[in-house]
Formats: sequence, C-alpha cells, structure tokens
Amino acid sequence: MNASKDRLPFSIRVLLESCVRNCDEFVVKRSDVEKVIDWKHTQYDSIEIPFKPSRVILQDFTGVPSVVDFAAMRDAVKQLGGNPELVNPLCPTDLVIDHSVQVDFSRTAESLQKNEELEFERNKERFQFLKWGAKALRNMMIVPPGSGIVHQVNLEYLARVVFKNENYLLYPDSLVGADSHTTMINGLGIVGWGVGGIEAEAVMLGQAVSMVLPEVVGYKLFGKLHSMVTSTDVVLTITKHLRQVGVVGKFVEFFGPGVSELSIADRATIANMCPEYGATIGFFPVDDISLLYLRQTGRDEVNIKYIEAYLRAVKLFRNYKDSSEDPDFTQVVELDLSSVKPSTSGPKRPQDRVLVSEMKSDFLSCLQNKVGFKGFGIKPEKLETRVPFTFDGREYVLSHGSVVIAAITSCTNTSNPSVMLGAGLLAKKAIEKGLSVSPYIKTSMSPGSGVVTYYLNESGVTPYLEKLGFDIVGYGCMTCIGNSGPLPETVVEAIEKGDLVAVGILSGNRNFEGRVHPNTRANYLASPLLVVAYAIAGTVVIDFEKEPLGTDPNGQPVFLSDIWPSREEIRNVEQQCVIPAMFGEVYSKIQYGNKRWNSIPASNSLLYPWDENSTYIKRPPFFENMSRELPKHRPIENARVLLYLGDSVTTDHISPAGSIARNSPAAKYLMDRGVAPKDFNSYGARRGNDAVMTRGTFANIRLVNKFLGKAAPKTIYIPTGEEMSVFDAAMRYRQIGTPLIVLAGKDYGSGSSRDWAAKGPYLLGIKAVIAESFERIHRSNLIGMSIIPLQFLPGENAESLGLTGKELYTIELTDDIVPRQRCLVKTQSKCFEVIVRFDTEVELQYYRNGGILQYMLRRMLADDAN
Repeated sequence: MNASKDRLPFSIRVLLESCVRNCDEFVVKRSDVEKVIDWKHTQYDSIEIPFKPSRVILQDFTGVPSVVDFAAMRDAVKQLGGNPELVNPLCPTDLVIDHSVQVDFSRTAESLQKNEELEFERNKERFQFLKWGAKALRNMMIVPPGSGIVHQVNLEYLARVVFKNENYLLYPDSLVGADSHTTMINGLGIVGWGVGGIEAEAVMLGQAVSMVLPEVVGYKLFGKLHSMVTSTDVVLTITKHLRQVGVVGKFVEFFGPGVSELSIADRATIANMCPEYGATIGFFPVDDISLLYLRQTGRDEVNIKYIEAYLRAVKLFRNYKDSSEDPDFTQVVELDLSSVKPSTSGPKRPQDRVLVSEMKSDFLSCLQNKVGFKGFGIKPEKLETRVPFTFDGREYVLSHGSVVIAAITSCTNTSNPSVMLGAGLLAKKAIEKGLSVSPYIKTSMSPGSGVVTYYLNESGVTPYLEKLGFDIVGYGCMTCIGNSGPLPETVVEAIEKGDLVAVGILSGNRNFEGRVHPNTRANYLASPLLVVAYAIAGTVVIDFEKEPLGTDPNGQPVFLSDIWPSREEIRNVEQQCVIPAMFGEVYSKIQYGNKRWNSIPASNSLLYPWDENSTYIKRPPFFENMSRELPKHRPIENARVLLYLGDSVTTDHISPAGSIARNSPAAKYLMDRGVAPKDFNSYGARRGNDAVMTRGTFANIRLVNKFLGKAAPKTIYIPTGEEMSVFDAAMRYRQIGTPLIVLAGKDYGSGSSRDWAAKGPYLLGIKAVIAESFERIHRSNLIGMSIIPLQFLPGENAESLGLTGKELYTIELTDDIVPRQRCLVKTQSKCFEVIVRFDTEVELQYYRNGGILQYMLRRMLADDAN
C-alpha cells in the first residue's frame, strides 16, 4: 500500500483487498476499487460497492430454511428445464446446529443427557433433512448438535484469519452469517456481519454482497479496568454509549492503548453485541494478542506463522500502543476503561444499561412507570403484592422482582473464560459461606463449546456451580434465544395470580419482551457472575452494597463483595487451566463424535424426497408458477393496513422463535395433523414448514398493535371491525383480493436476522412496510422477498400525518424507480411522500425479479444456457 492507503481504517482495507482480488470488470470493476481507495471522500456519498466474503456461516434455525430453499430451487431448476446439480453453495459454508436444544430439565446431573435425548426426539425430521443437505450439497459442512454455539465454534475452531486456497493464494478471512451475532468474529480481526438468511443464500450461490461504502467510527479505548469489573460490564457500557452516538449502518473500529488490555474473548464479547449498538461491525484488527489466542486454541503453528507474515506484509497487522498507526476515521469517540462500573441491562432492551448500584431503585421505578421500554404500569395498590406458593413440599413467596430464571448462557459470555471462571469462583466462595439458591428458580448453564466444561472441571469450580443449581443443561443457545423450557406450574400460577413482574437474569445478548419466557416480563442481561449473585439473592430488588445476599452458618451477613473474585484472581486461574490441549481434544471429534447424529439415516438422492405428511419439512411455495421471464409487477392499489405498530418492533415480534401457544393458528394446523401439544416444539424448530411459520407470523404475545391498544397477537379486520388472529385476517383479505401493508415506527425489524420475519409477511400478502426507520438486516430481508420498504420523511410518522391505519392506501411506484427515490402514498383524504428504501441497483433487481432467490435462479439458468 502507498501512503494514501496507509490511512484507511483497517476494516476498509479488508474491503479494498476483496475488490482488488475479485476485480473482473463484470461483478467488481476497477471503478469499485478506486471508490474504496478514495474512502476518505466517498464515504459520505452513499456509494455502492460489491463485497465477496470468503465464506458463509449458518445456524440451524436459519440454516434449515436455507437448505429447504436450496432443495426447492433444485426442483424449480429441473421444472424449468435446467440441471438441478447446478444448485450448490459456491462459497464455502459451515452450518452449526445450536438452536434446537431446550432447557426442559435443569438442576440435576442428568439434565444434559435428558435435554439432548429430547432434542433428537423432537428434531429427528429436521436432522435427517440436514444430513441429506450435508451429503447432497457440495461445499457445505454441517457441525452436529451438541458441539456448541455457532459463534463460539467459529471463534475457537472454524475461523481461518487468513485463507489459503488450492493455489496457495493468501487472502483475509471474511464472512457473512445468517445470524446477527456473526459480528462476534470481528474480535479476532475477521470482518464479518449478519445478513438475512435470504441474502446469505445468494452469497452461498456466488453473489457478491452489494453494500453502501460505510462510514467508520473510531472507538478509542484507554485506561485500565477496575478489579471488580467484567468484560460484560464493558460491553453494556459501550452498547449504551454507541446507541447514543448513533452508528446504525456504520463500521466501528476499536483502537487505542486500552485494546491491549483486553483479551480476544473480551474483544469478541464487545464485537458480539454489535447488533445491540446498531453498527454493521465492531472490528478489532489482528495484533500479537490475536496470535497468542490462535496458539491457545490449538491452531497449527505453521498456519499461525504465515498468518502473521501475510498480515504484516499487507499492513493488516496492528500495534495498538503505537498511535502513529492510527488510521483516519469518520468520527472518533472515546471510553476510559477505568470509568466502567458493574452493570446490567434491561428490563426490556439490551441498550438500556443499569448500574448494579442503581438496580433496585431502577426496577422499582420501572414498576410504576407507564407501560414502555422502562415501565410496567403497575398500580400503586399492587406494588406490594406477595403470592405464597408451594414447591416440593415447602412454601415460598413471590413478589415483583422475584428471579425465576437465572441462566449462564449465550456465546456472548460463555466464550469468555474470565467471566465463566469468575462465576465458578464466586459460586465456590458462596458455598463456603453457606449460601444457596432457592430450588424453584430455574438455574442453568449452557456453554458455547465443550472446552468450557474442560476448564471449569480443571479449575475445580464445577461442583460448586452444581450445588447452586448451575448444572450443564446442553451445548447450545438455549435460554438466550428463548429455549428456556417450562417453569414449575406452581411458579407460573403464582405469577399469573398476582400479575407479578417476575424476572429472568441471563448472560445473553437479547432481552426483548416475550423472548426469554412468556412469564418473565422483566429480563436483565448480566455477567455470569451477576447471574449467580442474583440467583442467590432471589430478587433484583436488592442493593448489593447495603444489603446482604444471606447469612453464613454463624448468622453473620454475607455481602456480594465478600465473595466477589478479583480480576487478578480470575486471571491466575485462567492461565493455569485454559490450555491448547483442551481445544484440540474437543474439536478433533466435532464432526463425527456424536453417536446420536451418526445413527440418523439420510437420503442420498440429488433431489430431496419431500414427505407430504411431514410437519417439519415442507416444499415452500416461493417458486410456484415461476417462469424464466421477469414477472410483471402490479401497482399497490387500495391496500389495507394489516398491523399498525410502534417503535422497536423486533423480529421476535414478527416471527417468534419460542413456544407455540395452544390457541394459535399454528397450533390448530398442527393438531389438525395429529400433533399433540407436547410435541409442538418451537416456532424456531418449525422453520422448514411454511404453513406453520406463516401462521406464526406476528404471533408474539407481546406484540402491541395500535388497532387494539394492548399486547396480543391479533389485529382488526377493518371491513367488519372484528378482532381476530393476524393470520385469519390476512386470509380474509386474500379472499377478496386486497393487498396489505404494515405501518410502523422507528427501528422496525431490530433484533435477530430472521428470514421468516420477511418470508412470513410475504406469504400473508404484505406488499410494503411504511416505517420511520428500518434495521439493516431486516430491510435487506424484506427486499429479498420483494416486499417494498418505505420510509417516512424525516420528522414525519403515521401519527404526525394523522393516519389512523384504517384508510385505503395506494402506493405510486413507477417502473423506472431508482435507489432511494421518493414516491407518493395516497389515501382517501391524504397524500404524502415516502423514501423508497431500495438503497442499491442490485436491490432493485431483486425486487423486479420477485425476490433474491428468483433473481439467482434466473441467472443460473441463463448461465447454463450460455
């Protein structure tokens, strides 16, 4: 690189290398290379560039529908006269099965075995299908269930850092993943981010990611963390800070001497939470600590040497203590690590940080505040409600703030030995002081890889965690994604009887309403150490500085400070107990070490043999009646509003992953096919069946539809004024040929990169969404399903325009549309402009083809014909 390129942010250098290496004057042009080189000036111009990632990573909730789509595409290619063998991933793809296991059993030594047995029993059809995919589709590796969480497995095992192809060409590892927390890998200096499952499929088929050249916010870290502070506290602080700064759609690149104080696990924790602070990536360039991590995790020494040599040669290697290496940034913000204090986040959003010292007062305020992100609207006379109940023959009492779920879970924290060992040391000291956890609290530990088990055992803390109820219940996402399993019936009855705001405390990355468990209205993200602490306390209505956790055998009060291990104490144990041999032992058998997986039979056929009776895997209707020619788009005239929504509607609200309610349209569909309620499984596990998923669209019990003014998975069928399920209303509209739209507020589609949050609305008949703003991945997914994302003009929204949502809407979209142009929306009494959020020409092509997969199919058929 010459001097001008030396000032580019390191993350932009990765984009530049990709453009240079793939420049063919067709997909990637010389002009694209020049745009990236001139980033300092072009970053403000919404310039589109292509980016070809080195690989794709999937988890099974997003992976199953992707493989279903590949199977259906093979059928469609054959039907259109093409060769179905053409349909294969062209980009190396790894799929890790981590979302299927649930916490059905906990607090026993048999929990792990029983949960895994149930996982295989429930998901046999899904797993058979994925084994077909592993055999039939070239260039795809499937990591069996029980191996760990996709992002931790990626960090510890799959990550290359530098790719070496068959011709010994070296180039940076980079990836996209069909999961928003793919960003975790940026902690190891690998550029990667989450995309919609639909967009991931296009990349798998060799398509470049079309992206707007981003601004890059430099985040300078300096100072040192206090002894009582964890990496979780750091990330919750950064998340709140960057939400305030505003980094949506931007890259964040960390620099400064403080980065050298952070381990790769600490950096990965910060990078993992990138979707929560809204950026595309949170990047830490490779340095000496990165190489040390590769050695610690058992990577090949020869590979590590060429990784270092290559990255130094192309100036992608970083010395954080040398400020002369600092690149130019769009904007610089700073954090003094010494200012970080112990924190949690909640009760309903990950960006709402709460200092532990203020937790009690903050929660009590939330109880009384009006219903919202920081409020539950509990009436004054109900604040002191206490409900007695019996569990295992003993009487207990629940009140507002009682902890009923305490889960050490999620790749965000279980990938970090410092906080996991910290939790173990805290548990040891708690047991030695005579403390315990009430038996009705659902405690669990679900590590992101088997390595965690090794070092917890090696350090000797496992028995103490188990005595407090934190037995290992499985290796997967579990509580973090809502697979928290059932609570004891008497606990549920007490919560419902008192209309209590019960609490889930988890070391996860998301705590949106209705996600963790239907009966925990308040959910707080916290470090594993604080998860254990609040489980012991049994409530969040406690001031740890002034109130004891309990008493020792002599009746003396025990405070949290009495059992809290210091960073130095944790570091010493980590250095002794986390060794490379553990990683080698665990990952040497990752593909073939699961006997249950190995025993599952699978078809060897080129085309998937669909079973018409299956309630898990069903051929999707996306390619029905597809032709080789472009479809004609009908104007959207006299559309009805299916839902009128507010701010921060998440993909969990749109397409929940959790349990299937027994009174829901999805439940009726399953029961009509002979599936008993106990075998419903979850929406996430049913993503291979469009009939279930369409009925589950907008089925979250916490969905607030302004037509109703209350939380419920329902809407109003406007022609008659009837209240009914969203699915039933959509089908009524379909019968009379009425197109549908959704009205929404800010940050529509935030949360997980869930493709069914776009596929479901498409199958309901939704043609457009008009919102104040869109989350990046969800906007991409909508376009991938040919749903038009329309954005209100700045300062405008449905309320300011006087819309009731009960009008008829006509959207005047012409055939000569260009990216980000404005168009008119007309109702009977109003006419207003919106921005059409097709941001690139490629996105317009997806829309014109009726979706991204249809676009890829037509290209494939055209290439084959030539």
